[in-house]
Amino acid sequence: MKDEWYALTRYTPARLALGRAGCGLPTARVLEFQLAHARARDAVNAPFDAEAFAAAFDGAIVVETLAKSRSDYLMNPDRGRALGAASSNRLPKGPFDAVLVIADGLSSTAIAAHGVALAKLILAGDGLRWAPVIVVRNGRVAIGDAIAAAIGAETALVMIGERPGLSAADSVGLYLTRRPQPGLTKDAERNCISNIRPGGLKLEDAVNRLHWLIAQSRKLGLTGVGLKEDAPESLPDHRSS
Repeated sequence: MKDEWYALTRYTPARLALGRAGCGLPTARVLEFQLAHARARDAVNAPFDAEAFAAAFDGAIVVETLAKSRSDYLMNPDRGRALGAASSNRLPKGPFDAVLVIADGLSSTAIAAHGVALAKLILAGDGLRWAPVIVVRNGRVAIGDAIAAAIGAETALVMIGERPGLSAADSVGLYLTRRPQPGLTKDAERNCISNIRPGGLKLEDAVNRLHWLIAQSRKLGLTGVGLKEDAPESLPDHRSS
């Protein structure tokens, strides 16, 4: 039986209008759910080949956090926010206007799929003095604070794989932080652009928003709740992606 809300599915891949088969769900919908769950688990646990990823950028540096394994990373979040001593010694010295930190986060699948293309759009022709790209294995958002402070970058931009859901396992997030302080910067002092993927926020649209935020953050000297984005919202048709 077709759900009367079926027309809404043109706007989102979320689990809407699943229909019914008797008192339950159609078999196809149940199998789709199981497949989505498996993809989400794979996205979290898939290994991240940081060296191969870094090869796409001239002078990129691969570093590791204190997390010794994927299990350690998942069970002890704080270890994904701090650099190991050996990694700290590999970092360049600034000053720099900004540093792009790319971390696997909770979806290495997302970074592998979209990270290179997104990063190259970000770094193209904005006039900033960018530090070499830093690629982090088992990293969380706050690892950007430690890296920016260590190399002398005014702004930390962290690209990270977002926690996968049952509608998408390949979403990328961007977190912008002005003058981060390791261990002290609060989440409210960051700006986030999320759900970056072909079926969500298009890469080009995300980069346009990001460049606007970077320009405003440099003008105002801050990021976070004090920096409001004044941009029109649009509702993408995911079927056209």
